[in-house]
Amino acid sequence: MRSGAWRGVQLVGGLFAFALSMALLMASGQGAMPWDVLHQGVARTSGVPVGVVVALTSVVVMLLWIPLRQRPGVGTLANLVIVAVAIDPMLALVHAVAPAPGIVAGITLALAGIVLNGVATAAYVGVHLGPGPRDGLMTGLCARTGWRVGPVKTAIEVVVVLAGWALGGTLGWATLAYALGVGAVVQVALPWCDGSRRRTTGSGHLARPADVR
Repeated sequence: MRSGAWRGVQLVGGLFAFALSMALLMASGQGAMPWDVLHQGVARTSGVPVGVVVALTSVVVMLLWIPLRQRPGVGTLANLVIVAVAIDPMLALVHAVAPAPGIVAGITLALAGIVLNGVATAAYVGVHLGPGPRDGLMTGLCARTGWRVGPVKTAIEVVVVLAGWALGGTLGWATLAYALGVGAVVQVALPWCDGSRRRTTGSGHLARPADVR
């Protein structure tokens, strides 16, 4: 088991990296993340502001934690705060480095964002201090079913993007690439980021429900 201090560093670092990955995808102009497509679709259909939709979606998703026996933790709160605070500075940083990305630069930013997002997710989930609202759905399903992280993450993202698209959300190739590819990145990275190797296997399985924190 890694020390509490190291777990804290990994949690915070993973969440800042998560915010940077979001900024890379946003700045690429190649397509929004699946959950953002859903938020956009719900907002367009209902007339409710996007910000309100994002908040309500988080609440609904966390209600789905109940039958999965998933519990929030310090990491859950840190996810909500750090990502919200860090996203604008990260976006400004990306725009400063690549102010007007062309096609090649946009593709590069999108691919980098997808890979970094998967690694960042594995990093902050791997400390077992509590996932974010949406990743809690993934960890809960994995813990209850014993299924691997990759297929579960992929299935969730595909369902979300299809629902968002059906409701009128817009997507790009990077949206589909994220939905189909980020789960594999999380699965590969998770065994290396896990705070206790006993909690995952090299095949990308999460811990039993009693072990998930």
